[in-house]
This record gives sequence, structure tokens and C-alpha cells, in this order.
Amino acid sequence: MNHPLVLAVVALGLSAGAAAAVEPADLLALAKTAPQPPWPAGDERGMANTLGAATSQRCAWHMAQPQAKWFEVSQVRSNTMPKTPFGGAGGLKPKPTAAVPFSRHVFNSEVFEADAEPGQQGTQIDALGHFGATPDIWDPKNPLAADQAAYYGGFTQKDVKPAADSPLLKLGLEKIPPLVTTAVVLDARRHVGKGAPMTDGQLVTQADIEAMLAAQGLAARGILPGDMVWVYTGWSEHWRDPAGDTQYYTMAPGLSVDAAMYLGSRRVVAVGLDTPFIDPVANGMLQGKAPPAPGTPPGLPFAIHHQLLTQFGTHHLENLKLADLVKDRVWTSCAMVLPTLDKGSAGAAVRPVAVGVPAQQ
Repeated sequence: MNHPLVLAVVALGLSAGAAAAVEPADLLALAKTAPQPPWPAGDERGMANTLGAATSQRCAWHMAQPQAKWFEVSQVRSNTMPKTPFGGAGGLKPKPTAAVPFSRHVFNSEVFEADAEPGQQGTQIDALGHFGATPDIWDPKNPLAADQAAYYGGFTQKDVKPAADSPLLKLGLEKIPPLVTTAVVLDARRHVGKGAPMTDGQLVTQADIEAMLAAQGLAARGILPGDMVWVYTGWSEHWRDPAGDTQYYTMAPGLSVDAAMYLGSRRVVAVGLDTPFIDPVANGMLQGKAPPAPGTPPGLPFAIHHQLLTQFGTHHLENLKLADLVKDRVWTSCAMVLPTLDKGSAGAAVRPVAVGVPAQQ
């Protein structure tokens, strides 16, 4: 596309040296046509309903730029990578080389070890049915009243998971469409961490998001319906393989409640951080030795999961690899996340990729 406005915007962004190319004004204006809630009764797509012509055309523009570059946004998966404390530690177990009888063929494959939870390990996405909420705080001395849980869209436990061994009957992974849309990358390591990785429990607030948009030359563009927003905190510098004694999964920075409310109100389809939780987790919080972040509602220590998944229908991407995008100052790009269609699953490993124009050095 050699539209004069496109060329002017690219030239402006690159000559300033502050930001990679931003979509031209005529494409940005299409955001006004994006669908908006309330969605029809029984909806299971959440903010994925915002995807359509406007997001596709923004995405296509990034891919069409001759200077565009592909970026891997996933950590490499292995049995020795850091593992979530909320999931089984099992990984892949290689099988011996096998053969096809009466042929010259040999083949190799793997099986999952016992208690492996691949959908919750490494770079992954949460289905909307991953989190719900009960009306009262659970005391583990008493049985869990899971039958009282409520989920996104007003679904109840009997709608979503009526039995302990039931898959998700609603809001499962197979209800997530291919997420092919524009991504906005925000450099919180620089603007909140002052050039160093953010610390455990440290917050990225709404004010921080607005300040980063301005500092990165994105104030006029803003965050649009159907965008993904990826926040680079620098916590991924603790990702090591083999993991050893890394603190990666024991604590992390994350979003504040007002940041989650702001992003949800902007109708973003997904939010991703280079952290394991999205929520801020101070050292000791997982062990009950530290409180949740300031501003966290009572009984909802993972308030960001609650707000984005169960209230807004906005998906989570965890453990992203964003350093390369930040290094090249690719603040906007066409991003692609295609979850597997595992029926009734609450999460999946994903391999996000992005296509965008690096800023001139």
C-alpha cells in the first residue's frame, strides 16, 4: 500500500527515532466501527467479539510494510524451564525410536509425564473459564462451595464445570478464535522500573500506561478496541533454562486493578506480560506471608485475573518474550496467537508471533 498518508506516517515515526511505524489515520478511524458490548446472551467469546474488519486492516498494514520483521514472542519450552507452582511439574518424556513393521521407516515422538499441565506452563493463554468467583471467601477448614461459583457472562458452576471430572462445558479453549490483531507494546522496564527490571509486587498503573503511550509516541493512537496490549516489565530476565534457583515463578510485578479496569474499558482482546501471573505478586504472597497489592479487593488476591477474565472477557497471555520487540522499538505490530482447539480446556501453550517495523537507530 503506497497511500501518501501511510508513507507520511511511516516517515514521521522513523525520522523522530522514537517509535516504529504506526498505522495511518484512515485505518485507525475504523476503530469506531468495532463491535461493542453488551454481547448477546450466552456469549463465550468476550472481547474477541471486537475482532473484525478494523483489526484485520490494521494488521494487514503492518505485514505489508517492506521493512517489517518477524518476532518470536514465546519462550522456548523444555522440561527444565521454570514451572508454575500451581501446576504439575511434569513435562515431555521422549519415547524410544520406533519402526513401522515391514518397512524402512523409523519415527520419534513423546508422551507427557504424569501430572504435566502443559496448558499452564511456559508461554500460554488462559481461557475465559480459567477463573470464576464464589460469593464468600473460602476457609480451607471447610469444604469448597464450588457449586456457587460464577463465571464470565453470568455462567454458573453447573454451566461451566458441573462435576469434578468434567471438562469446561462453557468458556473453554475451543471458544477462543484465532487472535490476529494489532499489538501495542509498552516498555514498563524503562518507564516504571527506570531502566531496571521491575521488582516483585511493583505495579503498572493506568497512569503508567498513559505515560508510556505518550513517551513512546502513541498518545494520539492510543489503545483501540481489539488490540492486544503487551507489557514488558523486565521480569523475564529471571527466566533461565535450566531454571535452577531462579525466582521467576515465586513472585513478580504486575498490573494494578485500575490498569486492568482501564484496559478492559478499552475493549482489548488480550493482555500479556513477560511475567507468570499478570497480577502483582510480592515476595511471600504465594506462601501467605505477604498481602496482595494495595487496592486489591478483599478475597480477590488475583484481582487482575478476576477483572479481565470474569468481568471483561479479556484473555491473558503469560510468560511472553518481549525483549526483542522492545530492543527494536516495535511499539505496534500485527500479532498472531492461535490457541489449540482442545475442547473443554482452561488454558494452552501458545507461540505468539508479531510482525512490525523496527525503528531506525
